[in-house]
Amino acid sequence: MKKIIVYTLIITSVLILMLRSSSLIVDLLGIKQKSGISITSTPSDATVFLNNEEVGKTPFEAMDLAVLEYQIKLQKDQVNWQGNVKLNAGTVAIVNRDLAADIPSSAGEVLTLKKGQGITLISNPKDSKVTIDGSEVGISPLNLNVKAGEHTIILDHANYIKRSIRVNLPDGYNLTIVVDLAISEADLSTVSLPVIKTTPEVIVKNTPTGFLRVRDKPSLLGLEVAQVKPGDVLILLEEEGAWDRVRLADGAEGYVSSTYVEKKIQ
Repeated sequence: MKKIIVYTLIITSVLILMLRSSSLIVDLLGIKQKSGISITSTPSDATVFLNNEEVGKTPFEAMDLAVLEYQIKLQKDQVNWQGNVKLNAGTVAIVNRDLAADIPSSAGEVLTLKKGQGITLISNPKDSKVTIDGSEVGISPLNLNVKAGEHTIILDHANYIKRSIRVNLPDGYNLTIVVDLAISEADLSTVSLPVIKTTPEVIVKNTPTGFLRVRDKPSLLGLEVAQVKPGDVLILLEEEGAWDRVRLADGAEGYVSSTYVEKKIQ
């Protein structure tokens, strides 16, 4: 009689992953070892499809599956998610999804065990900051050389919702976690922004030379890239002290002395 590693997700204020053990009878005459899968979703009661076959509703468990790669689809009303999960012999994979109408707002993780050690972490988007047990350990994707036992993993990326997962890593196993983060959208309805009615412009004033030099940097040492004449209208891009960055009629950009231009009255 061999043991099958099973880990289940309980959703509270954070995701909590706990590992438990159960028995799986293996035929001594040569029947292949089985594997399992546990699927949860928010909202629950989503229809589960394995390899295009409807098998139940979330939360869903199957503990007598062949060791294969499965296509999984979850569907709730008009919302769905699908992905592939490879099951490893003698273990149970975890699939947890927050279902949303659009992909950027969808989040979740797939967790699988195999013989080895440590934690392998992959995220979408990549380059997410990873913190484990309160210490920042790097940027995803990465392999965490951690000991067996309980750990808290947090993934954080600008403009995405932070995700926290607690795991209990069994001795002699590598836990692979593939995480999708949901994009965070600011509520722009509460932000007061100035209304820009027109593009700011400046007019070239009279100069001692009868023209104004446009330079490649805001300095008298800057190279001359063009010349403009008094009365020419330029688009004001940026004010930098005694210099203005402007765009000319032909699309070229450069710097002019603010002494010899004035803002056009709108």
